[in-house]
Amino acid sequence: MDGNAFLRENRGKGGGTAKRLRKGCGEERRMSKPRILVSACLLGVCCRYNAERTVLPELEALMERAELIPVCPETLGGLPTPRPAAERRGGRVINCAGVDVTQAYARGAEETLRLAKLFGVRTALMKERSPSCGAGEIYDGSFSHVRAPGDGVAAQMLRESGMAVYGESRIGELMEMLKGEDK
Repeated sequence: MDGNAFLRENRGKGGGTAKRLRKGCGEERRMSKPRILVSACLLGVCCRYNAERTVLPELEALMERAELIPVCPETLGGLPTPRPAAERRGGRVINCAGVDVTQAYARGAEETLRLAKLFGVRTALMKERSPSCGAGEIYDGSFSHVRAPGDGVAAQMLRESGMAVYGESRIGELMEMLKGEDK
């Protein structure tokens, strides 16, 4: 099987493992790095609700092992930067002015999932406690900084599609998983 046939056959399968192609004399050549969806704000993109820039330094090591695909579900949903803080309240997303912004968050989550599928992504590293990207823990909807178990709208949609979703405090686990796939 030639390289192009291999790529056609495996397009969109993702799976998080680097694809390998046999190349004469048993030598293997890496075809591509695994692709990981990353909250764009963790890479320093000015898209957070308060327009502050943050950079997760550990991402430099992750970039050596994986192709990072930045996304911001909130801006993909049409929300501006800066924007009023928002939190999940049951099945809705409400901003601190009391405005229901659920539709924008749902639209951004759908676009994020569409991009993940387009690029064959099976793993995501998301901004914790965000109403869109929060992975495993979000704010409780009272705007009092009380944390509660749960996922943001996009993180929930990605998980429901079968993707592995990590919060930034779990980047070490993600790196270990990638090391295991290299073997």
